[in-house]
Amino acid sequence: MKWFACELHTHTLHSDGSQTLEELAAGAANLGFDAIALTDHNTMSGLSGKTEIEQKYGLRILPGMEWTTFYGHMVTIGLSAFADWRQADRDGIDEGMETVHRLGGIAGLAHPFRIGSPACTGCFWEYEIGNWSAVDYIEVWSGTFPSIQTNNRRAFDLWTQKLNEGYRIAATSGRDWHGQGETDEPISVTYLGIEDDALAGKGDSTAALSIHEATLIQSLREGRASVTLGPLLTLTLDAGGAVYAIGSTVPSVSGKRKVAEEPIRANLRVDFSVRAGLWSLSEQICRLKLYSNLGEELNLEVPYSSDGQTMQFEAQLGESAPDNPRRWLRAELWGIVRGFHVLIAFTNVIYFEEGGPQ
Repeated sequence: MKWFACELHTHTLHSDGSQTLEELAAGAANLGFDAIALTDHNTMSGLSGKTEIEQKYGLRILPGMEWTTFYGHMVTIGLSAFADWRQADRDGIDEGMETVHRLGGIAGLAHPFRIGSPACTGCFWEYEIGNWSAVDYIEVWSGTFPSIQTNNRRAFDLWTQKLNEGYRIAATSGRDWHGQGETDEPISVTYLGIEDDALAGKGDSTAALSIHEATLIQSLREGRASVTLGPLLTLTLDAGGAVYAIGSTVPSVSGKRKVAEEPIRANLRVDFSVRAGLWSLSEQICRLKLYSNLGEELNLEVPYSSDGQTMQFEAQLGESAPDNPRRWLRAELWGIVRGFHVLIAFTNVIYFEEGGPQ
């Protein structure tokens, strides 16, 4: 699987940003991004000239729109046409998500716990969601140095809560990027994973423009994502002779043989070489964890140094109780950033089919 660095929440002067699409693309390319989503407030007019700008800067620009109302902001990506945001009242956001899906897009909660009125009208999520299965993702990290912010910790906890309730929802980061001003705060990246067979025959498969925008959007829809302030953290599981990647489901039966008859092994990889020179950590011992609905299942030491190495780890999962089965699993990397002990990176989850191996 190849991983592409993405920024999924941006604005231009077509809404409340201070940058053109070309300035945004140039800034994103300088920061090592392979793709960005343009999500102006309630308009898609900023996408004019998209194809030429993609070619000039060598990055993919995904069409989107931040559905901006008094009751919450919903980031939509992959729309084939404008989705009218004006119809949804507080208990009508389900219909809005249906419209987005009908137009080929995906819908996510933007910064759901950011302070609302009067500081930021509608920024705090107040919509009543009747069908959480229609939510494609939650923006759990918003802004720069996101993992230190209380509102983001609340969003991360909401995501975990919904996973525990059985919903399959992805988690992303978004800078909510409005202008090209300099910042020395850590910037988060959402990496989207593309299966190798989707890259076959595309020449340089590491080039962003070799990937169709629909492929990236489908990757996010399926939760093949890893979020980080620096290193790329990935996770796979070996179960019943098959390998399961982030966003996939370990079945209860593999062929005619129960997967539960064999142990499940977790393979974790921390790549400190990605986007070299564009982020930094102090030399330290980080903690690599596996976390599930059962709580913390693994805690390992990961020594970090600035030589850009890639580290791999393997661990066997323990069995869970029949009355409290494992339903999902993610990896987390913890350490010190700017003097604070924070979550540095996390993967989206691998699911377990009910009744399957635990």
